[in-house]
Amino acid sequence: MFDTIEQARLDTLHFKYDEASQLRAIIAIHNTKLGPALGGCRFLEYPSDNDAIEDAIRLAKGMSYKAALAHVPHGGGKAVIIKPAQLNNRIKLYRAFGRFVEQLGGRYITAIDSGTTLADMDVVCEVTSHATGSNHDGLDPSPVTALGVFSGMLAAAEFKLDLNSLSGLRVAIQGLGNVGYELAKKLHSSGSRLVVTDIDPLKIERC
Repeated sequence: MFDTIEQARLDTLHFKYDEASQLRAIIAIHNTKLGPALGGCRFLEYPSDNDAIEDAIRLAKGMSYKAALAHVPHGGGKAVIIKPAQLNNRIKLYRAFGRFVEQLGGRYITAIDSGTTLADMDVVCEVTSHATGSNHDGLDPSPVTALGVFSGMLAAAEFKLDLNSLSGLRVAIQGLGNVGYELAKKLHSSGSRLVVTDIDPLKIERC
């Protein structure tokens, strides 16, 4: 474990287990030199605990570089909640996660990510002020993230295909969550032909 932390140049790695709420969470703080670590909270099933740890560390490191490149006064962090096979009470789970974030005293600020919703962040915000991206503050990052992906695709099409739009191009999207759905809407509006997939048939139907 210490070798993993050293190789990633990670600041700290935090674990929280709460039997009553089924919370099994990991928060990785990569760097706080520029400010408190900022990064979303993933709520996913993982093949193993090690996979969850690796995901948290990898994403926290990426957030450090993203914040620095964008001149944002934050460091990089990330949280993952290991999704139980049968969740009993989602509100209870996210309230426990919020208390976990609060225990870190502002060194880490959480937000929505894969599997987490604005409503979940509303619950987190009930017990900690170190969170963003809720219905209360109206800061849903998903449309902005989708815009970033869309802009990157436009730049790639211009560089590789000498095109100034994505109209008529066939685009495949794997995963129609918060960001994937917003990206699909932008691509559809631009005239792209979409092939979409998700493990949740309701998300495919909505698209």
